[in-house]
Amino acid sequence: MHLKHLLLIASLVLIAACGSKKEKEEVVDENLSETELYQQAQNDLNNENFGSATTKLKALESRYPFGRYAEQAQLELIYAYYKSQETDASRSAAERFIRLHPQHPNVDYAYYLKGLASFDQDRGLLSRFLPLDMTKRDPGAARDSFNEFAQLTSRFPNSRYAPDAKARMVYLRNLLAAYEIHVAHYYLKREAYVAAANRGRYVVENLQETPAVGDGLAVMIEAYQRMTLDELATTSLETLKLNYPDHPSLQNGQFVPLEEEDDNRSWLGKATLGLIESKPPLPPGETRANQDIRRMYEEARQEIRADLKQGEETREAVESADRKPKRAWWNPLRLLD
Repeated sequence: MHLKHLLLIASLVLIAACGSKKEKEEVVDENLSETELYQQAQNDLNNENFGSATTKLKALESRYPFGRYAEQAQLELIYAYYKSQETDASRSAAERFIRLHPQHPNVDYAYYLKGLASFDQDRGLLSRFLPLDMTKRDPGAARDSFNEFAQLTSRFPNSRYAPDAKARMVYLRNLLAAYEIHVAHYYLKREAYVAAANRGRYVVENLQETPAVGDGLAVMIEAYQRMTLDELATTSLETLKLNYPDHPSLQNGQFVPLEEEDDNRSWLGKATLGLIESKPPLPPGETRANQDIRRMYEEARQEIRADLKQGEETREAVESADRKPKRAWWNPLRLLD
């Protein structure tokens, strides 16, 4: 029942969102001068009427492509899209501005908003209403956001937006590392020990200074022990003891695996590390595919329930990192009025 209720809520939210997008677009008076159109767009932005501001800024850019406010309108349009939660449009507008004006004195603002759009895109629609665990979701947009903030901080280290970008990069780096550990434990549960060890090693080698490095070492130890690679397991264990003596997997100096090994395999499966395994015959009319689909469905239900219960800490972390940007403090074109 919980899964059905969740799907119903998601459907209602999506229907409401689609309905709001179908509102008739505002018609902009064709007799407005460039200055009047720009001032109206500014008033809409100040009043947080971002949909109307977007329409006027697009009209301003199309009617006066070489006017005194053209570049400023393109920059303000990125912000208006972002505040309207149109993240794809905001990123596209930012990419266009960067391509057309790479030497603009305020191009760092376009890089910053592009990173913010990807940052919010990773959260998705449902996460605005439900406390979902971000470490268990596809981190594609998080990686994009991290790379875009990295471009900003490397090209414009003295930008006024660099400190906030660096703070968000720390959060995103921790999020990506936690996701790798989540996937590694998934592999451990399914006895895919090589894949689990590779995920743990990736965190240790490439995501240093994140809280998940100790977890990555613990995953490596557990995977190596399951594969009876004693030398690698011992080396990883010594590293864990030296750098993370208080890690939860260490009890009285001894390593305690997190995942219980389901050792119900046949002697042939044990001898071949699971590469060759004899399985009991299936009931009449049953297939392995049907069993796998039912198992995956039940696991998905359990994960959704767990996500809904544990979301408070993750939501607080996101909210602390999610400091919404203000409009650009500069507007040199106003000096021309």
